[in-house]
Amino acid sequence: MKALRFSVSVPQFLTLKVLGALFPQLHYRGPLATVRLDQIPEPSLPSPEWVKIRTLLCGFCGSDQSLIFLRDSPTASPFTSFPCVLGHELCGEIVETGSGVKNFRVGELVTVAPHLNCVTRGIDPPCRSCRMGKPAVCENMAEGGLAPGMFLGICREVGGGFAPFLTAHESQLFRLPEGATPETGAMIEPLAVTLQAVLDNRPEKGDRVLVIGGGVIGNLLVQSIRALGIDCHVTVSEPSKFHAEGAARAGADELITDGDIFGHVAELTGASRYRPMIGQAIFMGGFTKVFDVVAKAETLRSAMRVMAAGGVLSVVGIGDEVKLDLTPLWLKLQTIRGVYSYGYHLIDGERLHAYDLALRLVQEGKVRLDDMVTHRFRLEEYGKMIEVNRNKTVHRAIKTAVSFM
Repeated sequence: MKALRFSVSVPQFLTLKVLGALFPQLHYRGPLATVRLDQIPEPSLPSPEWVKIRTLLCGFCGSDQSLIFLRDSPTASPFTSFPCVLGHELCGEIVETGSGVKNFRVGELVTVAPHLNCVTRGIDPPCRSCRMGKPAVCENMAEGGLAPGMFLGICREVGGGFAPFLTAHESQLFRLPEGATPETGAMIEPLAVTLQAVLDNRPEKGDRVLVIGGGVIGNLLVQSIRALGIDCHVTVSEPSKFHAEGAARAGADELITDGDIFGHVAELTGASRYRPMIGQAIFMGGFTKVFDVVAKAETLRSAMRVMAAGGVLSVVGIGDEVKLDLTPLWLKLQTIRGVYSYGYHLIDGERLHAYDLALRLVQEGKVRLDDMVTHRFRLEEYGKMIEVNRNKTVHRAIKTAVSFM
């Protein structure tokens, strides 16, 4: 079968860091490309607890694009293995079950929580993170019976959704409700990410919340806040008017579309502005919760300067190394939180995985996902899909996906 695989060597990495800045298309076209269509064998079940899935739809994540364009820090490289079949936002149909699978059957429509943790790796007893209900940050991502990989899609032995078939452990499966579309199934993964972020940095009534970035994740952050019934004021900073309008429909109260967060914070929060001898302004008062989907040095610096004393900044985007002035951190007793993937939560006395909560909110009509998938491509059109993602505003794209239907 044909699959879209990623791979990179150290010489290739260094060459693309120079030439890729001038010619971005080299990352996905030509001999230096980090991704290409390869002919690979159809996967077999790693053990009796696994199933084989026929892929229906797989979304193209911002993290896939960052990987292809080598924008991530090499620090995470011990927890990946190449070549790997990309794609972790997926929906598919079970076509084969192992003899140890108890709760799923052939023909069922499922989505997959992609993290490869102690259970999927056959490690017992499980690590501290898995015992705490945080399987996505398993301490054994490079151990056990599988090649290194934080999740399917960046593991050499467990392929992702940019292929007609993949395998998944029973513990990773979540059954879609009756009538759910493949679009909904593929969007459950990014929704679970934003629900996790909001639950970890939950706003309270009266909070002033800032979301930096209004694309897919920014939109879903706003939807998650509203779906959880949190009565707070939400501002979204997004230069693309197309995506800003989507954030407004999702439930944002205010939009900043001129890129000048500093110029609006006093009006929106009542903060007082102070000017240092040299450098950017700093505010006393400001936003009490910030979710930075962009996570570049510029946005992180701005977030810390416009965030109130005791505020919490959730770094939702996955960026490279950054240089920060930590003065706001100690001067205003701020907290910076990492955001990655999802786990289990106690919701109204019930222990739920973020996927369970996401599916429940969709079923209750509190979140809209189907219309966020705006562009579908055949696997062979991956180059075109990447180009659309390089300029989503021009193409009026929200979520792009590979379709096998």
